[in-house]
Amino acid sequence: MLELSGAGKDAYRVERYAIAPLPKDAIADGKINKPEAVEAAMSQAWRSLDSRTKAIALALPVSAVISKKVLVPSQASETEVEAQLTAEANQMAAFPVDEVSFDYQILGPSPKSPSDNEALVVITRRDRVDERVAIAEAVGLQTVIMDVDNFAALGAYTQMAGQLPSSGKKQTVAIVDMGANFTHINILHSNQLVFQRTHAFGGQILTQDIARRFDVSLEEAEDAKRKGQLPDRYKTEVLPAFLENAAQEVMRSLQMCFASTAYQSVDHVLLCGGCALLPGLDDAIRNASQAQVSIANPFARMSLSGKVNAQRLANDAPMMIIACGLALRRFDRP
Repeated sequence: MLELSGAGKDAYRVERYAIAPLPKDAIADGKINKPEAVEAAMSQAWRSLDSRTKAIALALPVSAVISKKVLVPSQASETEVEAQLTAEANQMAAFPVDEVSFDYQILGPSPKSPSDNEALVVITRRDRVDERVAIAEAVGLQTVIMDVDNFAALGAYTQMAGQLPSSGKKQTVAIVDMGANFTHINILHSNQLVFQRTHAFGGQILTQDIARRFDVSLEEAEDAKRKGQLPDRYKTEVLPAFLENAAQEVMRSLQMCFASTAYQSVDHVLLCGGCALLPGLDDAIRNASQAQVSIANPFARMSLSGKVNAQRLANDAPMMIIACGLALRRFDRP
């Protein structure tokens, strides 16, 4: 959980944040398997946050939604646009219409059809939304925004683009979010999204390798990994193979981008997610991609309240890209 406040024109301050652990498999493939455990973790984070703000933004995983770009006449009324996109959403759904929750956003004029606007339509099963809202309500919180994790990550990118050469203009940038079970890759050119991919690869594979090599449970392996209490030979017998595989997975996604778009190289890679701070991961990806690689920190240009430890936030920042993007929704212009 993260709380931001405004600190002047297009400037923000980190007021407070909190992180609470989730039990293994509490959420899998976008489905909440253990709602009581998720509620307990949310409640723990809320108490640690110690905030009076009860209005929150949540995100669905990209695996739980279907999205599509649709052309709508630029001269169409709001009622006509909504009718067209509602019909489109119903056609996109592979489940009953009364179980659909959908929204859309007008992106602007279509580059290929000047008389039309591009609209992004996103649908999901209504129960995926309802179960998250219900858990938040059980904790005493009110969900006012339901976003998608990938879109939230792109929102946080606006706070990092200024750290890149020419603020990302005429640059091809890959945002690599490597979590426990999945790696999400967003590739932008001149700060516009040109490619997305999500695939099953993450830090859980390293945890499994540790458990096998040192004959411990997955829970013990994860705890030792998080606390840095692994045997010295971990750095030579386990970690290098994972780093090599991680770099290969990233390169596979980049090659898919190169094959399907006009862009044939990446200038910069921003690493985020729980794996971002693994020693050597940035070097492995740098060597494989020949791109500049840096650890993502959307808070680098934000001020901090007295309740926030700067060093701890810097360490946690790569894991908080989605939380940052969600908190920034509060400041969206109409």
